[in-house]
Amino acid sequence: MNLEKIYSELLSNIGFSANEIQQNWLDLEKAYSKKSRHYHNLTHLKEMIESFETYSNRLQNPNEILFSIFYHDYVYSASKKDNELKSAEYALSILPENVDLNKQLVFDAICATQKHQQNEIEDINWLIDFDLKILAKDWDDYKIYFEQIRKEYRIYPDFLYKPGRAKALKHFLENEFIFQTEEFRSFYEEKARQNIEKEISILT
Repeated sequence: MNLEKIYSELLSNIGFSANEIQQNWLDLEKAYSKKSRHYHNLTHLKEMIESFETYSNRLQNPNEILFSIFYHDYVYSASKKDNELKSAEYALSILPENVDLNKQLVFDAICATQKHQQNEIEDINWLIDFDLKILAKDWDDYKIYFEQIRKEYRIYPDFLYKPGRAKALKHFLENEFIFQTEEFRSFYEEKARQNIEKEISILT
C-alpha cells in the first residue's frame, strides 16, 4: 500500500494545492514516525486504510473518514489525555478555506476515537471499528500489539501500568459490544473479547 499516494489523491480531491500536499505529507510522516511510536505509527494507518477500502462503499462521507484516519493520532503522547482533541484541532487547522470537506464531521470523528462509543453518525461508528480491529487479530499478532503499547507507555513502571491497562481493557468488556457496526460485531466481537480477557489474565 502506498500511503503517500492515497494521501495525496485525497488532499488533491478536496482542494489542496500540490505544494500544500507535499508539505503536509512530510509533516504527517514525521509525526507518525517518531521513535516513541511503537504502535500508533504509519503501520497502524495502513491497517485502518485497508479496512476503509473494504467498507468505503458503506460510508456516506468517505473523504471525511479517510482524512480522519490520517489525522486521528497525529498528536500522540502516552502521558497526555487530550491527544484526540489536539489531533482534531490540528486536522482542521491545516484545511484550506475553500476545502470540500465537512469540518464538523472530521472534528467529531477524530474526537470519537478517544472513547470508542456508539455514535449517532454511522460513518463515525465505522471509523471507531477500523481503529479497534487490532483487538480481534490472531493471538500472536495481538500479543505484538499489546507489547508495542507497553513500549509506548514505558515511562510508567509495571505497578502503575498494569492496573491502568487492565482497567481500560475491562471497560471494553463491560460494554454490551466492543464494535459499533453489525459487520464488525459478527466478524470480530468474539475474538476481541477472548484476546482482551487473555491479556487481562496476564496483567493481573
